[in-house]
Amino acid sequence: MKRISSQLSGIGLLVAVAVALPGCSGKQDQMQQMMLMQQQAPSIAVLTLSPETTNLQTTFPATIKGKTDIEIRPQVTGFITKVHVDEGQRVRKGQVLFTLDQVQFNAAVDQARSAVNSAQTAVNTARMTADSKKALREKNIISEYEYQLSQNSLAQAEAQLANAKAALVTAQKNLAYTVVTAPSDGVVGTIPNREGSLASPSSMQPLTTVSDNSQVYAYFSLTEKDLLNMTDDGAGTIDAAIKSMPAVQLRLNDGSIYPYEGKVATVSGVIDNNTGSSSVRALFPNPQGVLRSGGTGQVIMPNIHNDAIVIPQKATFELQDKKFVFVVNDSNKVVSTPIVIEPINDGKTFVVTSGLKAGDRIAIEGVGTKLQEGMTINPTDPAATAQQPQQAPQQ
Repeated sequence: MKRISSQLSGIGLLVAVAVALPGCSGKQDQMQQMMLMQQQAPSIAVLTLSPETTNLQTTFPATIKGKTDIEIRPQVTGFITKVHVDEGQRVRKGQVLFTLDQVQFNAAVDQARSAVNSAQTAVNTARMTADSKKALREKNIISEYEYQLSQNSLAQAEAQLANAKAALVTAQKNLAYTVVTAPSDGVVGTIPNREGSLASPSSMQPLTTVSDNSQVYAYFSLTEKDLLNMTDDGAGTIDAAIKSMPAVQLRLNDGSIYPYEGKVATVSGVIDNNTGSSSVRALFPNPQGVLRSGGTGQVIMPNIHNDAIVIPQKATFELQDKKFVFVVNDSNKVVSTPIVIEPINDGKTFVVTSGLKAGDRIAIEGVGTKLQEGMTINPTDPAATAQQPQQAPQQ
């Protein structure tokens, strides 16, 4: 009996093992399939979004002009006898720039002074006559008519004296105009006419230009849309927008950044119908005189966003004029998601205004090539992915 019982127990154990073996085999197959799928899923760099501060700079072509650009023109006609300055020279207000021939103007002054002396003598004579006639009239020796004639002669002489004095002042001024001085501090421009050339107020070309470059204006243009954005579509004023605008920078023609920041000073109240833009003026200090009137550059206007969601441009794709990204869900599957971005960008990143939030994960490689809707990926750290090409040569 005991032998039969032990045989039955052995048969039951074999049956149990036989039943258990298929179950273990199925679980192993499932695990192997999952591991195989995980191995087959492409490794894609994934970025976890977090808010940050970004500065999207906008550049505008600009023309540089001195604070004042004064054309120097003579106020009298004469030949240039002396040029006292050279092109590019820095001058002070009142400094002599040119001297014109003074011979004829000195003669005019002498002639006007002689006329004044002659008129003064005539006045003295007429006054003596008038005083004499007055005494005779008081004694009733002469008539009222004769006395009045003497008074009229005196008044006429005095008028002639006034005219002579005015002519003398004019002659002296014309003589002074032969010495052309700088109206302000600045830098001398080109000097097209030299000694011996005829200078005239009616000449088309000025003697030179004096530019006050202690401060310079950078002129650039903003579109009507830009102006509306500045005022929140008309909710604010241009003056308030200008006061709240941050400092701007200037990129010079060689690509370098000017070391001094400027400030937007004015915005023209007129929009050009041909260009649809308005002229804007930014003021920059120029203590070293590096900037010269007539130069060009680019005004860099900052556009600062706080707590912004910033993504690489390579992480986006476009479909029917809309931007999309692949968001990675909890199952590591990618889901195409539409987004809205700021119109201004730096050429490398986008600032997202809607469609994404902090904590979302997005795929930042393989967009447009490897990734497809619903694909399972193996997320990797972008920093680690970036280091792989550097480590490969070392291995």
